[in-house]
Amino acid sequence: MEKKWYVYIMANKKNWTLYIWVTSDLQKRVSQHKNKLFEWFTAKYNIDKLVWFCELSTIQEAIEQEKRIKSGNRRKKIELIESINIDWSDLSEWDGLPRRWCSSQWQWDGLSEVMTNIFYYL
Repeated sequence: MEKKWYVYIMANKKNWTLYIWVTSDLQKRVSQHKNKLFEWFTAKYNIDKLVWFCELSTIQEAIEQEKRIKSGNRRKKIELIESINIDWSDLSEWDGLPRRWCSSQWQWDGLSEVMTNIFYYL
């Protein structure tokens, strides 16, 4: 079985502090954040809601996607979240995670933005 990688965004509340990272075990990582097992940024700002995530096939793709998202301005990050999660619900509370996931290609070339989201339900 091929290992999957996830780029994810967590927040403490709508339009507030965002945290973007990569993991190979989304459920475990979200649980660690929720239980404040990391004594750093996410614990300090009480970041405990999974608001967006993307499944990718390789660590290289995941790191590239993470860098693209982090390089965008705040408005673009909010647009990305709201493209699948308009009310900023905690996706980790949905039944079946990670069976419901979003595969995204998110790129900017100067002033134009191409954002394609495809939803998969297994």
